[in-house]
Amino acid sequence: MQNEPFNFTKSFAFFFQELSRKEKGGDEHPDELDEDIIESDVELDNTDTVEPDNDPPQQMGVYSGEVTEENRDAAQTSKAKALDALSEGKLNEAINHLTEAILLNPNSAILYATRGSVFNKLKKPNAAIRDADAALKINSDSAKAYKVRGMARAMLGLWKEAANDLHVASTIDFDEEIAEILKKVEPNARKIEEHCRKYERLRQEKKQRKIERDRQCRQAEAKAAYEKDEKKEQQSQHKASGPDSGSDLNGGKIIGIHSVSELETKLNAASRASRLAVLYFTATWCGPCRFISPVFTSLAEKYPKAAFLKADIDEARDAASRWNVSSVPAFFFIKYGKEVDRVVGADKNLLEKKIVQYAG
Repeated sequence: MQNEPFNFTKSFAFFFQELSRKEKGGDEHPDELDEDIIESDVELDNTDTVEPDNDPPQQMGVYSGEVTEENRDAAQTSKAKALDALSEGKLNEAINHLTEAILLNPNSAILYATRGSVFNKLKKPNAAIRDADAALKINSDSAKAYKVRGMARAMLGLWKEAANDLHVASTIDFDEEIAEILKKVEPNARKIEEHCRKYERLRQEKKQRKIERDRQCRQAEAKAAYEKDEKKEQQSQHKASGPDSGSDLNGGKIIGIHSVSELETKLNAASRASRLAVLYFTATWCGPCRFISPVFTSLAEKYPKAAFLKADIDEARDAASRWNVSSVPAFFFIKYGKEVDRVVGADKNLLEKKIVQYAG
């Protein structure tokens, strides 16, 4: 009684599901993209496929350097009996005779390939593959062994592997039967290759989306951290009574700058008060800025005689343009409306050294 054909479409989908699970580390739930990949199952022609045979391995000969003439003749006699049995449709009897022949002459690739072909007729592809492998170890150019293995793999639904074997067999020794089998095998093999390419493309797209999501998350976290520091800084600043008032230059506080006109007002106030103005240009996306901003705050408290000004280059674009800011963090040291020095980069030691030098 013939076994019910194995569902290779479901098996193929399961293979990709397992591959996806392993790539993720084992137990993570598949995301929507994985489900899309799995659901795009390949429609294959699985007629004539069978479930794998799980019989104990057949008897195999032990390859030896020499075989006696007597054993070689006896093996040929057993092979002849096997061919007679085959002509009468007695497949199991043919297997027995071929096994006798193999045990007598284990160096013959053709005996293994012939027995493998009978196993294919018995719908036992795994046994046929074992015999074909044994034949190819003895003779790597055995067209019959490649043909037997290709036919067996086709029965198991291993379409790509079957196509490869049958093409090799056809190259070595073409016959019409191989051509007929390839008419069914090749379309299935092509569909699988196309599916694999689609899966790989979707997997790469998914990988790129994950990279982009991670980048956006890091950017959002950096912005949130900066805004948090900025808010804390603003809460510690002294509220000025007016834009032209000199009271907002009181020491120990950082003055936020939002435009070039506001900057000019503060610099003029510092000039009138004969104070050093330390102008700090920053940006929300700047990692070194997040490091140096708390240092700048502490320096403002430490050196109350200087005026500490801070401007975001994305907000106060006109001010950044006026001072030709090309990199952040950037610090300008200004006395009486003129630049006397600058520091570019998050060098806290050099920054403090310049403040001490010019604050007087």
